[in-house]
Amino acid sequence: MTDVAPPGMSYATDVCAVVVTYRPSLGVLAEALAALTLQVGSVVVVDNGTTDPAFRDFCADRNGLQVLALPGNLGLAHGLNAGIEHARSLPGVRHVLLMDQDSIPESGMVAALRSALDRLAGRGGAGAVGPCFRDPREPADAPFVRIGFPFNRKLHCDGACAEIRCDFLISSGCLIPLEVLDRAGGMDAALFIDNVDLDWCFRASAAGFALYGICAARMRHHIGNRRRKVPGFARGIVVHPPRRLFYMMRNRVLLYRRRYTPARWIAQDIPRLLVKLLLFSLWVPPRGANLRNMLAGLRDGIAGRAAPPSS
Repeated sequence: MTDVAPPGMSYATDVCAVVVTYRPSLGVLAEALAALTLQVGSVVVVDNGTTDPAFRDFCADRNGLQVLALPGNLGLAHGLNAGIEHARSLPGVRHVLLMDQDSIPESGMVAALRSALDRLAGRGGAGAVGPCFRDPREPADAPFVRIGFPFNRKLHCDGACAEIRCDFLISSGCLIPLEVLDRAGGMDAALFIDNVDLDWCFRASAAGFALYGICAARMRHHIGNRRRKVPGFARGIVVHPPRRLFYMMRNRVLLYRRRYTPARWIAQDIPRLLVKLLLFSLWVPPRGANLRNMLAGLRDGIAGRAAPPSS
């Protein structure tokens, strides 16, 4: 794209942003791309089969925007991998910034992430770094997480530290050196959408790479479609469609089977699985469809069926 960073704004020329889309809100996507093109050397949009003519016109109107159009909805993980491979073909690119279609980086986010990678290189290096983010519907920033038992440790940026060592980074906003992906591998396309980032973080950690949340890097990011009030949950629960619940159940059980998945995560996630199963089958409509999809996901996960869907 043709945008140029304003004077004084750092511009990470060795970073390619990979934005995966599927039926995006064009207004939000336009805001995301406008912010990204001021901060990175290149942007590639990987689209998972969006058929809306307005989306094609939107892409065509943005001079120089690189778009990879996939033949159908092949999933978030497949889209990220396709974008990563495209980034490898671009001259001078050494890092990829993974982005969801509804995530908006604040000014200086990429520069802060890129600077942190350089700073951490003197302390053993980092496999990936991610920003502090907030869902606009929430009153506070999401914490970074260290996995524990029986509960995770939730760590917030409080001005006392520049970075937080953590066990998990969401894929959106994650800055990863290509050489780390060479060693840890790309995203698992069979997972399609849910727990793709968790699986990669577990593999990267098992390969010896550290993960850090960077407090100076900030991003707006939506989690889930909407919230529903449920007794006992002060802020309600994030609601997902039935098909999404299939992947949530199947993929977490698939992760239980993998040797690099931390045992302490499995131990504290099983109760979470049971709570989700009860909530979405008893309280959140459409209850019948929710239950059928969750049980189907559990059956496939227990059987180890991880083939990606055909469409």
